[in-house]
Amino acid sequence: MENEKIDIAIVGGGVSGVYSAWKLKTKYPNKKIVLFEGGDHIGGRLLSVIPPGIPNMVAELGGMRILENTQHLIVKLIDDINAKLSQEDQIKLYDFPVDQPQNIAYLRGEHLRLSDFTSEPDKVPYKLSFLEKGNTSGAIIVNAIEQLVPGITNTELTEKERLKMCQEATFEGEPLYKLGFWNLLYRVISGEAYQFSIDSGGYNSTLVNWNAADAIPWYLSDFGIKPVYKGFKNGFQQVPISLANFFEADGGEIRLDSKLEGFESKNNLFELTVNGEIIEATQLILAMPRRSLDLLTNTSPRLQEIQSLISSVTPRPLFKIFTTYTSPWWRNAGYNDSEGEYVPLQSGRTVTDLPIRQTYYWPLNNGHPSVSGESMLLASYDDGSNIGFWDGLRPQRKKAWKKGISHAELLDDPFIGEYSETESLLSKALNQTWHQYQAPRKMVEELSRQLKQIHDVDYAPAVKNASFRDWGEDPFGGGWNSWNIGVKSWEVKEKIIHPIDNCSLYICGEAYSDGQGWVEGALQTADMMLTKFIAVESKTPVQQEATL
Repeated sequence: MENEKIDIAIVGGGVSGVYSAWKLKTKYPNKKIVLFEGGDHIGGRLLSVIPPGIPNMVAELGGMRILENTQHLIVKLIDDINAKLSQEDQIKLYDFPVDQPQNIAYLRGEHLRLSDFTSEPDKVPYKLSFLEKGNTSGAIIVNAIEQLVPGITNTELTEKERLKMCQEATFEGEPLYKLGFWNLLYRVISGEAYQFSIDSGGYNSTLVNWNAADAIPWYLSDFGIKPVYKGFKNGFQQVPISLANFFEADGGEIRLDSKLEGFESKNNLFELTVNGEIIEATQLILAMPRRSLDLLTNTSPRLQEIQSLISSVTPRPLFKIFTTYTSPWWRNAGYNDSEGEYVPLQSGRTVTDLPIRQTYYWPLNNGHPSVSGESMLLASYDDGSNIGFWDGLRPQRKKAWKKGISHAELLDDPFIGEYSETESLLSKALNQTWHQYQAPRKMVEELSRQLKQIHDVDYAPAVKNASFRDWGEDPFGGGWNSWNIGVKSWEVKEKIIHPIDNCSLYICGEAYSDGQGWVEGALQTADMMLTKFIAVESKTPVQQEATL
């Protein structure tokens, strides 16, 4: 039987994959373009699900927001998508709240409010220096960064200008790309300030030892220079699903549950092994994170040639669990302000050094807080070394992918909630459902115990439903990727998009970008790859040979 032949094979159904597929089908309408996704949904690490019985909320098990003031590629893409959608189907955004002064900081066994960091610094249980005391964790790190790279916190600078400054900057005669972010921070702030910044900042992996030349502008973009966050009324996954719909409407083909097991390059063609079948493709685009590429390396000789490029980043774990309740009980954990007026907990996040790390009081899909009736928490949002706490309360991380499924399969004692509601049209459009990601019972019980401790209550209503996603599972290996120390990222990101001369292999995705951990990074590398793809593939074989 003759092998199936296609023109362009794209592997990976995340944003970079479906975006590239759509753009290429528009450019080459007569080519046979097929997108292969090893899992069961479009969106990659964008995963939006509707909680049972709460149709006016969307749980973001993956990416949940954008930075509207700095992430121009995703803002433009949303405008482009909306121009093609009906008014009813438009992608709509809302103001995404983060730190609210009345929210809790439960640190070293002390119950604080976020406002206490600046208004009541003596309450903060860390031995901070005179200059560090009275600051938030973000202010401490931004001040440290300004000492390391003078002038970089100037609000007039663009993202590109900050990147360039860090690429050229040195510390004690050593270029920043050869230095670790953690190492540098310890030179200008105290150990207590560093620990306070980790604990109250809510993240473990952002301040660890990754490439300082990339970490500094990345941190300033996300936490330092007046970030403006936006959430998605109908879920962030609506973006890649819209792109996938455009691609299919133009004649492209998407195959879910189609696992690339390996590939070889023979006679100017790629022989792909997908679910045990051989498929021949003229061009191959791998729209994948590092861990996915690593999983292919043993069965794909071409990837072995570029292992140094692939291994230039490190996957970083990320974990989320959402819980629902009959009412927003956390509103009762507010406080009376200086005028005696009660201020409830109702939006943004609470932080703690306990393993759950961050809890978001999840908004309605218009961005307003939930004030009554069935409500939801992003009960734990954590990363880095903290993920290990949950390993004893969940299935083994790599088992599912080896069995051919794309996320944890709960065979023992799952937390079974109420799933009697009729699925909404939006649920069906997002193509995943809450119960596919049900959390283990032991995890929910431990989570509930910590939530009561953080909110200083003896009783909280029982969890109705719980859904979780651990992005450390294969084939993702992490929720985001960071550049390694010693890597010139600006050179690697240009090389890896077309890593082998005279070979039609291309790579794109968030991992090898300036916007690691963000859809913006996925779009950046996809645009770079598409420019290269079109330039290279438009040349005749003789012209390609002449450029080598």
